Amino acid sequence: MHAITIPEPGGPEALVWDEVPDPVPGEGEVLVEVVASAVNRADILQRQGHYSPPPGASPYPGLECSGRVAALGPGVSGWAVGDEVCALLAGGGYAERVAVPAGQLLPVPEGVGLTQAAALPEVVCTVWSNVFMIAHLRPGETVLVHGGSSGIGTMAIQLARAVGARIAVTAGTKEKLEYCAGLGADILINYREQDFVAEIEQATDGKGADVILDNMGAKYLERNVQALAVNGRLAVIGLQGGIKGELNLGALLRKSAAISATSLRGRSLGEKTAIVAAVREHVWPLLADGHVRPVIDREVPMNDAATAHRVVEESGHVGKVLLVTPQ
Repeated sequence: MHAITIPEPGGPEALVWDEVPDPVPGEGEVLVEVVASAVNRADILQRQGHYSPPPGASPYPGLECSGRVAALGPGVSGWAVGDEVCALLAGGGYAERVAVPAGQLLPVPEGVGLTQAAALPEVVCTVWSNVFMIAHLRPGETVLVHGGSSGIGTMAIQLARAVGARIAVTAGTKEKLEYCAGLGADILINYREQDFVAEIEQATDGKGADVILDNMGAKYLERNVQALAVNGRLAVIGLQGGIKGELNLGALLRKSAAISATSLRGRSLGEKTAIVAAVREHVWPLLADGHVRPVIDREVPMNDAATAHRVVEESGHVGKVLLVTPQ
């Protein structure tokens, strides 16, 4: 088969479409013929040499895919060759075929095309596990989503709206904020021109945000704590603003607040299986009835993954950038 390889870390040009050995599904795994994958920030870090795959994972980038079941490994039941699926991966999505643990496989939701389904697994599992399984966002609460126009952000807006939460977002342009508003965001904050702490305080009459979904890490740590409500929950899922920040524990104590930080890729098979099962139960019906949809900026041929990486690094996109396997 062909896959995107990274012979040497570097810029987008480091991504090479090359012939590699076919994967073989092991015990409890399914072989998927890949139709599409999607670009995530983790893929860029891996290309740069900063984010190695977990032990035993495919060396090729790609944390999600959609396609058709091509073969079943020993001990797999409930799936059949030819089933249209999408999957959460620890790596290997930028390829024509990938072996996936059966517990990380999902059927393509009703009303979603096979190619478009590649935009779902990573963002839905990330948002559901952090905002709902860990931070327990409830109806009527206020959630602040940093990077509201990203793949994660556009999904977080829709799922928070579906449960009846009030939604605040940050984004860097008027156009991106308008798009977020169209998805259901109530409080629009241009992080280039406004202080999100002050804006959240004003919009909530001084209460603060009950849940914050953060992709920035160190750069926003202190201000995120300031923006939290009493009993607030900060979920850190990215480190685009650095890895080391100063934390005022006194401020956290006064608010009886909590901070969690998770990486979906490095979780155990059991944890991922539980998250995927919860997503299938709670989110797949919302996709089927049209309350939630994948937001896709563009589709790029997989053998031109370098172009897709440049688009994501320039942050001019809204939603997901897909990689489609050459036909």
